[in-house]
Parts: sequence; C-alpha cells; structure tokens
Amino acid sequence: MASVAAPEKAQWSSRFAFIMAAVGSSVGLGNLWRFSSEAGTNGGGAFILIYLLAVLFVCIPVLMSEYLVGRTGNVANAVGSIDDVAQRSGRSRNWRAASWVGMLAGFFIVTFYCVIAGWVVRYIFLFLTNGFSGMNPDQVAVRFVDFISNPIAVLPWFLIFALLTVWLVSRGVNKGIEWAAKMLMPAFFVLLACLAAFALISNLSDGGTVAALKFLYVPDWGEMMTKNPDASAISNVGSVANAALGQAFFSVSVGSAIMITYGSYIPDGVSLPKAAATVAVMDTLVALIAGLAIFPIVFGSGLSESAGPALLFITLPNAFEAMGFIGPIVGAAFFFLAFFAAITSSVSLLEPSAAYASEKFNMSKSKAAWVVGTLMILIGLISVIGVGAGGSTPALDAIDGFTGKLMLPLAGFLIVLFVGWRMDSRIVYKQLSGEGEKLGQLIFFLCRWVAPILVGAVMVTSTISYIQGLIS
Repeated sequence: MASVAAPEKAQWSSRFAFIMAAVGSSVGLGNLWRFSSEAGTNGGGAFILIYLLAVLFVCIPVLMSEYLVGRTGNVANAVGSIDDVAQRSGRSRNWRAASWVGMLAGFFIVTFYCVIAGWVVRYIFLFLTNGFSGMNPDQVAVRFVDFISNPIAVLPWFLIFALLTVWLVSRGVNKGIEWAAKMLMPAFFVLLACLAAFALISNLSDGGTVAALKFLYVPDWGEMMTKNPDASAISNVGSVANAALGQAFFSVSVGSAIMITYGSYIPDGVSLPKAAATVAVMDTLVALIAGLAIFPIVFGSGLSESAGPALLFITLPNAFEAMGFIGPIVGAAFFFLAFFAAITSSVSLLEPSAAYASEKFNMSKSKAAWVVGTLMILIGLISVIGVGAGGSTPALDAIDGFTGKLMLPLAGFLIVLFVGWRMDSRIVYKQLSGEGEKLGQLIFFLCRWVAPILVGAVMVTSTISYIQGLIS
C-alpha cells in the first residue's frame, strides 16, 4: 500500500490571521487571573512596571527567535525546524532538544489545561441557568469543591472541551486554527472591552474602581521592598523581579514550541520583528485590560484580590451573585470570555505535537491530530480523577509545576542561545532584512546579550523553587 504523503508546509492566509492566531495562543486563562494575582502579591504597580520591562527585553527577543527558526526551517514542525537550521548552520543536531523539551511541555500542559477549561464551560451553563441564585459565599465555594472532586461530574465537560480542541487542530492551519482565531479573538477583544467598561462604571460609586486603578497602576515601592519582613529590601526586590520575569515569559507563550511551529506558517512578506512586537504588546494589553474587568468588581464587593485560581471560580461568582438580576448575565459573559481565551490557547498547545506527528509518521494532519489528541485525553484523565481532599489538585499541580518551572524555562533558554550564538548569522540577517530591519537588529542584539542572562535567571530560580517545593 502506498504511504500517505505528508501535507505541504501550510501558511497563514494573511498577516491578520497570523497575528490573531499568535495572540490567541498567548492570551489564555492566565491573563484573566494569574497576571493580576501575581501583581497583587508582588507590589501591584511596581510589579507591573517590571513586567513591562521584561516583555520588552526578554519576551520580544525570545519570541522573534522562535519565529525566525520556524520560518527558516524547511518543515512545519518545531523539532524539524531546529534540526534543519542547525545543519545548515554547521551546528550539532542536538539543538533539537530545545524543541523537544518545549513541544513535550506544551503537550503535557494541554492535558490539564483542558480540565480547567472544562470547569469554565460548566460555569457558563451555571450562569445561563441562574445556578448560583440565593447562594452565600460559603455555598459557592462548597459547590466548586464538590464539583471538581467528582470525576463523573467533571468528565463530560473535560471531554467536550478536549474534543473541540482536537477537532479544530484536525482541520488544519487555515480551516481550523486560523478560522477559530479569526472568529473568536475579535469577539474576545470586544467582550473584554465591554466587561472592563461595565466594571469601571458600575463600581465607580462604591470606590471599587479607584481602588483597582491604584492597586494595578500606582507603584508602591515601599510595599515591594518590605514584602517579606524577614528578608532584606534587595532580596524582596529580587523576588518581585523574578516573579515578573517568570510571568512575562509564560504569558507570551515562549518556550513551548508553539511559536516555532506558528513561525513555520508565516509568509516571507511578514516582518518578524514587527510581528513579535505586535503579539507581545497585544498580550500585555489584554492582561492590563483584564485587570480592569476583574478588580473593580473584586474591590467593590470587598473580596480578596490575590485569590489565585479561586478568583475565577469562587471569588468572581460571589461578586456576580451580589449584583442582583444582572449578575447571571455578567457572569455568563465573563465565562464566555474565558472560554474564548482557553480554546485558542489549547489549540495552539496541541498543534506542535500534531504537526510533528504528521510529518514524522507521514500522516495526514487530521489523522495526526486525532492520534495525538486521543493520547492527550487519556493523560488528561489523570488530572480529572487525581483530586484530593478539599478540592486539592495534586496531579494537576504536579504536571503544572514540572512543565512550568522546569521545561518551559529550559526550552526558552536553549532557543535564545541557539539563535543568538549558534545559528548562522547570515541566515539571521537574511530573515531580518526588509521591513523592520533596524528593529530586527535591535531585537537580535537583545537576543544575544540581554535575554540569555534574564531567561537563564528565570530558569535557575524556577528550578530552585521547584526543588524547594518538593522538599517541603
């Protein structure tokens, strides 16, 4: 029987399609709660200022490096792209490890990401059916814990979201990922802007808006330097800076082989430096606007501003319930927003593995997506059933910790070293020539001399944090 030919290297249909897909990959559930939660526990506006510098000096150089490798490679998967570029640069093929680590990290992340996104889908229906009517804060919390502690209750929502993710990836770049991004991301931006405007206006009289603006955008250097009373001011500043670097690094989706794969679909006419800057800036704006959509409501309701994941599933539902008849409408809109963010991110997390399987095993893209997707669903069941007492999620947390603190920083560090110091500079400058050439040269300078140090710092401190967590 004749083998099935691997599909030709696909391309985005337009620059707009690529930007929407790349922003959709970066914008996820973390933008809706993790960014603001990290800011809340690390000095508010001071954290955000350091975060913005990290996006400029770390994320944009790494992002451009991944796009550059992806478009330069003659294949449509991240592992093959680095392999091809390394050979053409006269370097060891062992640099493929950067993509292997990133691709596997993205695959394992999507296994539990679909579980959390399944919770989001469930909450859409709860708000549409006024499921929190008459509940006090304790009852809302108990309902959430009871739900995630029951695998039979979680399973159908997990499967709905996971199967939708696999189906979109199976449709290919243009009919699947690009279509979803072009449809959902504009709707996401409009809905986010409307919710932010509603939150700011409706909480103006009770002081929630003023408190949120001060919390998010007025740096409190004194609070940052005294965050830990037992540590020195320098140590506290270093802790906050590291948190900001880590959040920026993970928020923009670098290190997971996504952007190398997406970069392989970028047409030659698109400026890589401008694309990297655009995606990083848009992701940052979403995080900042999400804070304006969330924290006026949180402060106006007198709730905790640093509740972490509970902010999404316990704190905010309490705030929506306190709004009266409009609460279910606002709640449903918010969780639709979270769904849009989640599905574009989950699709991008699965895409590198599907692209690799398609080319490596000579499969059609559709078949590769369903094979890889089935494995993803089977592993995801570990997070569905691995819930401990009181709603703790040890299985999910273990996968999250290993991928986020070890695999992603390592992959990002390797890719920036490869592009900055091992990739043939003639290939680099050829890709950066044309529109945005001066910007590209500036970013390449940061890639060689600044980003490796800062990404290396994230890698070392994240590893130490992970080991300390295991010991304790």
